[in-house]
Amino acid sequence: MTRSNSVKDYIRTIVDFPHEGIMFRDVTTLFADPRGFRMAIDQLLHPYAGLQIDKVVGLEARGFILGGAIAHQLTVGFVPVRKKGKLPGTTISEEYQLEYGEAVVEIHDDAIQPGERILIVDDLLATGGTAEAGIKLVERLGGEIVGCAFVVDLPELGGRKHIEALGMDVHALCAFDGT
Repeated sequence: MTRSNSVKDYIRTIVDFPHEGIMFRDVTTLFADPRGFRMAIDQLLHPYAGLQIDKVVGLEARGFILGGAIAHQLTVGFVPVRKKGKLPGTTISEEYQLEYGEAVVEIHDDAIQPGERILIVDDLLATGGTAEAGIKLVERLGGEIVGCAFVVDLPELGGRKHIEALGMDVHALCAFDGT
């Protein structure tokens, strides 16, 4: 891939995936390029420089890749929010709406201690359902959310407005029109 000054340039669009009419924003091309991946991690971290962050929460699945790298950079712990049934041990769960049904995500019930400051990370913000579920899980465990960081925002789907209406700071590296 050629050198670029924008994270957006590293993201490819796959037409009609996973369904006809969908413009899938594929961040695996961003992850595969060392310069692009470094740029994304640095830019995701930038707004939170100097703030106390105790843990990074990554939302399944690509949020694990980003969240792990960010937690490493910050020298803090990483906590996964996974689909139901994927975590061993005792969990709490949160149901949320998808365009085509419902889903459930879980977090270990001892993953976050009351008062810990949390950065939530995922690759894409669409309707905000997954992010809201992650926020609710963190808050139920007593965590204080510092911000929610995403590589891609799909503004037409309203997720950013939805998450901001919950009182959250939202940071996205780029936006794409269309779904």
